[in-house]
Amino acid sequence: MVDRFRPRLRPLAQRRKVEGYRRRRRDAASTGEGVEGVFARSTTVQAHQDTIDAGIAHMRDEVMPELMDMPGCVGLSMLVDRESGRCIATTSWESMEAMRDSADRVRPLRDHAAEVMGGNRAQVDEWEIAVLHRTRPAPEGACCRVTWTRFDQLDRAIDTYRMGLLPELERLDGFCSASLMIDREAGIAVSSVTYDSHANMASTRNRADALRSRGAEEAGVEILEVAEFELALAHLRVPEMA
Repeated sequence: MVDRFRPRLRPLAQRRKVEGYRRRRRDAASTGEGVEGVFARSTTVQAHQDTIDAGIAHMRDEVMPELMDMPGCVGLSMLVDRESGRCIATTSWESMEAMRDSADRVRPLRDHAAEVMGGNRAQVDEWEIAVLHRTRPAPEGACCRVTWTRFDQLDRAIDTYRMGLLPELERLDGFCSASLMIDREAGIAVSSVTYDSHANMASTRNRADALRSRGAEEAGVEILEVAEFELALAHLRVPEMA
């Protein structure tokens, strides 16, 4: 199906906007120091379409075992848009220190994975996981709708997501889980909602659009991009944080 995982907003222009905000923190001091919680590092690669399956297998069979041997690593997930070739791998860490200490060991794994997928230099972003709620594990064939936003008032944004949106999202057909990750320095947040199938994700688009617009207004955030992905790997062992 041609439009199976097509982004819902203007992907290139909006993605550049996200990256522009993130440039403000490239040389900033370490984020999240003194903050307890779980953290994540996401790696985005623009893969060749004919190398995506090889990339998924490489991440599952070669990269994940090495990552799970690193102190503090608590999981890996991988999102794939087969139409555009955009792939996002996310690792979770039990502390900021564990994530930062892993950087030198992770770098060659990341570079080699990008080579396997025929992609350009990987984009790397670090996050604090603010909210994570699961009602059930993601089955084979699960998909994710991902939303990037810019916030000015972090507490307001998190409270709106946790208390206003989560109860409504949970009622959507096929809902499995939802998470909210934040970059305090850049003022960027990313929400990921997992559904048990592409059919259920597609059937919820109108309702999800309405919830997103209402939530953005209540939280005072700007929606930067919305995209849909196949959940190729689902091994994030992050505890409930709703």
